[in-house]
Amino acid sequence: MPGDRNPAPRKAPRGTPEAARRLWAGSKPLSGTLARAYLSARAIGDLRDAEWLRFHPHCFYHPSEDDAPDVRRAWPALIAAVTDEAGNVTGVHRTWLDSAACDKAPVAYPRRAMGQLLGHGVRFGTSAAVMAAGEGIETILSLRQITPALPMIAALSSAHLGALTFPRGLQRLYVARDDDPAGAAAFGTLCDRARPVGIEVIALEADRGDFNADLMTLGRQRMIGSLRSQLRTADLSLLL
Repeated sequence: MPGDRNPAPRKAPRGTPEAARRLWAGSKPLSGTLARAYLSARAIGDLRDAEWLRFHPHCFYHPSEDDAPDVRRAWPALIAAVTDEAGNVTGVHRTWLDSAACDKAPVAYPRRAMGQLLGHGVRFGTSAAVMAAGEGIETILSLRQITPALPMIAALSSAHLGALTFPRGLQRLYVARDDDPAGAAAFGTLCDRARPVGIEVIALEADRGDFNADLMTLGRQRMIGSLRSQLRTADLSLLL
């Protein structure tokens, strides 16, 4: 009503950076949650420098035309904050989970991002001269089980990986390539962008086409052996 001194809070439009920040603020730490159990089931146990990961017990899911008519509208979710280099939250990524299966929720699109994503990503560790980047959160977390001292960024898609903003001071970037045409294109784009500014870009290839598949099926020691042959000699000390 006119003159109301206490209007209801304005709801942020869906998909905006403001809405992403509200979801992030309403999420809780991972410890003891379904999201933590989900990652553990994927052999991801070391979560140091994972302050940009949280859990939401009832995260809204907007059904698509590919979903069943009676699909649930809220699920538990792993929430990842997308940030710029200054640490400002510009977006979030949601992985909806099924508590019964301790796996992704049975919906058409269990992973979605919102907010301002271009150039940004989900960050693990502090930016340094040598870093790694890839598309998926589980891909990056799987690599960090083997090289926890190597700062990394999950760009969330091949298109966003190709457009990743290079952190200040970056000299060498390892790229966890997805084994598909989109992953190859993103790697090529990064190389083209990095070469003129003096950044070395090196591909990291998974034996099974996906680093989480390597971690779960081959184990840590096989992954260490594979990465040992791909890292520069100066970076071998990053391996566990």
